[in-house]
Order: sequence, then structure tokens, then C-alpha cells
Amino acid sequence: MDERQLRILRELGELGSVTAVAEALLVTPSAISQQLRLLQRSVPVPLTERDGRRLVLTAAGQALAGAAIEVEAALARARHTVDEFVDRPDDSVSVAAFHSAAAAFSPLLLRGLAAPGCPRLTLAGEDVAQDHFPRLTRDYDLVLAHRLDHAPPWPSTVTVTPLLHEPLDIAVPAGHPLAGKASLTPRDVADQPWITVHDGFPLMATIEAIATAANRRLDIRHRINEFAVVAEVVAAGGGLALMPRWTVPPHPAVVLRPLRGVHARRHIDALHRPERTARRAVRTVLAELRRAAAAIRGRDGGTGRAEPAT
Repeated sequence: MDERQLRILRELGELGSVTAVAEALLVTPSAISQQLRLLQRSVPVPLTERDGRRLVLTAAGQALAGAAIEVEAALARARHTVDEFVDRPDDSVSVAAFHSAAAAFSPLLLRGLAAPGCPRLTLAGEDVAQDHFPRLTRDYDLVLAHRLDHAPPWPSTVTVTPLLHEPLDIAVPAGHPLAGKASLTPRDVADQPWITVHDGFPLMATIEAIATAANRRLDIRHRINEFAVVAEVVAAGGGLALMPRWTVPPHPAVVLRPLRGVHARRHIDALHRPERTARRAVRTVLAELRRAAAAIRGRDGGTGRAEPAT
């Protein structure tokens, strides 16, 4: 049993196929299968089994894959103790974020870490479905991800730092009759045209909850994932939309109204692999993300941005 074999077992549990692990580790599927066979010889119980055409982990395999996380973190810490770059405050740190989080957090991070000796940031935009965010921790030091309150929690393979618990409001054109209401219900908005994200993205669950509460199918006219574009379409009379309260800049022709009757909030979290925070620079950026989150929360208080009654 060695580190590489444990890494392959861990990746198999996360990615779900030998082919996907081979692509992630830049080797052939046969090399992955060979390492799994070698690992199996050192363990008295089966680690994998066939589920149709897929190779999946048994309960014992899942347990060992979980232990592999601790092993990999321990080995990373051991290497870093003899590698002086661990304590380099100005080391490069990569941060990936979905669009609205990138727009809200990136300027604050860049300004907060602009002094000499601070970590060098490498920023990337990654707008993916919820279950794809944990996979990004393979390629980035920190990943800003979002999920709705009632969505499944993040897997135990990643470490989670909560940043924001953000309300989702209804975006209405400023001159629309609904803009005069202090808050809105599903019945208020169900007969309006809608702008939503594409299927598979977290906000769709709240859209579906609105339709269920109103007992009717919503008239979805447009599918747009970028909130800055959504705001322009709402302002032009293209329909209503769900809009995050804190992370999207206000639009002069759009008002936000709290939604009553449906629980409409999302978590914005920083995800990372446990071993990443062995580096001082990553810990510094994570602390700056927390400060940025507090500043973003502090923007609340404008008209139409009161806490929703649910």
C-alpha cells in the first residue's frame, strides 16, 4: 500500500470510473487498474465491486478512501515542513469562483491583498452545476461554490469554510405593479414571464418551489446564467427573476422584493482539499475571503433588500 494507490482509490470514489481517474491523473486506464490490483493484494477484504459496467467502492473501499484523505493530508504536511515555500507569505494562490461570487469577492480580494509580501492571486471563473464544484478543488487552491439551503451538503472529501448565507429576492422592473409591494408571494409572481438559469444549476430548485407553492407551471421565457445580463433583461421588461441580494450590484431600473412562502437562500462557501491549508499563503487568502464576506453582508440595508419573511 502506497500513497499513489491510496490517491487512486480516493479519486475513484469521487469520480466514479477508472476512465475518469485516468484522465484526471494523466495516465492510462490500464495503469489505474494495475495499481488498484496491487492495492487489493495488501487488503484482506474487497475494495471495489462491479455495478453494471462501472467499478465502484465497497464499504471497505470507502472507509480506506476516507483514510486516504488523512494520509494525503499528513504526507502533505510532512513534506511542507521541510519545504520552505510553506511559510512563504507571497506564494501564488489560485481561486476559482462562480460568476456572481467572482464579481463580488474578486475586487475585495485584490485590494485586500495588494500590499507587498501578500499572496499572489490567480483568479478563474468556473460556473458549474453544484455537484461539480468539489471536483474543482483538484485544480484550484480555493473554490467559491454555492448551494441552496435544502440541497445536499458538500461531500466529506472537501473542507468547507462558510462565507455567506445569502437571501434570494424577486427582481422586478422599477415601473412594474409588483414593485409597489413590500414583499411578494408565489401567487403574486406565478402568472408573470420568467428569466431563469439553465437546468442543473442550484437556483432552479427555488424556481420549482415557487411553481409548486403557486400550484401552476411558470412561464419561463429566457435561460441566462449571468446575473448582470439577467438584470438588464428584467429592466427591459423581459420578465421576473430570482436575484441574489448581496453579490449582484444594484441596477437602477430593477428593484428587489423579498419572497414570502418559499425558503429562498443560498450558501456561498469556500471549498478546498484539506492539505491545501498547510500553506501559509492559502490560509491568508482564506482569512481575506472571510473579511470580504463580512463587507459584502454589510452592504445590506437598501430599499427592497430587507430580510424576507419565510
